[in-house]
Amino acid sequence: METPAAGAVALNLPPFEHIDEAVARALHEDLGSGDLTAQLIDSEAWGEATVITREAAVICGTAWFAHSFARLDARVTIRWAVSDGAQVAPNQTLCTLQGPARALLSGERTALNFLQTLSATATQTRAYVAAVAGTQATILDTRKTLPGLRHAQKYAVRCGGGMNHRMGLFDAILIKENHIYAAGSIAAAVAQARTLHPAILVEVETETLDEVREALNAGADVIMLDDFTHEARREAVNLVAGRAKTEASGGVDLHTVRTIAASGVDYISVGSLTKDIRAVDLSMRFRYAA
Repeated sequence: METPAAGAVALNLPPFEHIDEAVARALHEDLGSGDLTAQLIDSEAWGEATVITREAAVICGTAWFAHSFARLDARVTIRWAVSDGAQVAPNQTLCTLQGPARALLSGERTALNFLQTLSATATQTRAYVAAVAGTQATILDTRKTLPGLRHAQKYAVRCGGGMNHRMGLFDAILIKENHIYAAGSIAAAVAQARTLHPAILVEVETETLDEVREALNAGADVIMLDDFTHEARREAVNLVAGRAKTEASGGVDLHTVRTIAASGVDYISVGSLTKDIRAVDLSMRFRYAA
């Protein structure tokens, strides 16, 4: 069992089966047929542990962390000092654990891998959200996620204050260059999308102002402005004039995102939230219980 931190905020965790599947796969990858080193420890030994962060971060992944131990031994208890979405300072305690020493040591790396990776995405997202504060732009993620961690990383983006783009290829239509080529035109592609899936959001990726006009006339819900110059992006936003949502993509980093937001776009999609991350430096300190 675990004790949640006071004031924990509900951020719509992914369905439990996604968490369970990810944790089961990760534990199997690490433990295989069994933790040989843990067998050196008395099976009846009881341990305690404290997890701290060595750097400032936005925390995410407490459910994956806790489930990593729960799958090994239900007797492990966790008392959280922070919740997902919390901003923490260096050397701050995140949680304390008690339970069978073997389970604490066997689960340490898998649990920390989830917590430090998802916290990295949440921390990166929070930086981008802060960079566009005061503009109308919303920071979005992309499908450039770590394989097998799509639901987890998109949850981490929400913890960082961003919003999710489509989850996958099944819940929205994004018409790109190759789709346009195969369909014959933007107008033809959008018309076919409306025929097949009339209730689904349709977005069109554009690379020129002429394509923006075509996507707008075709009735796209969202028009992506891919690798536009700042001047062209402003012109595109003025051209659309609120008749569709606009999304900027390409060339986005923490140095450029504020300028991009100033063009008036509704959304800015950032692949680096999930693919170009550095794990947050966390440490778990173990001791035998008295």
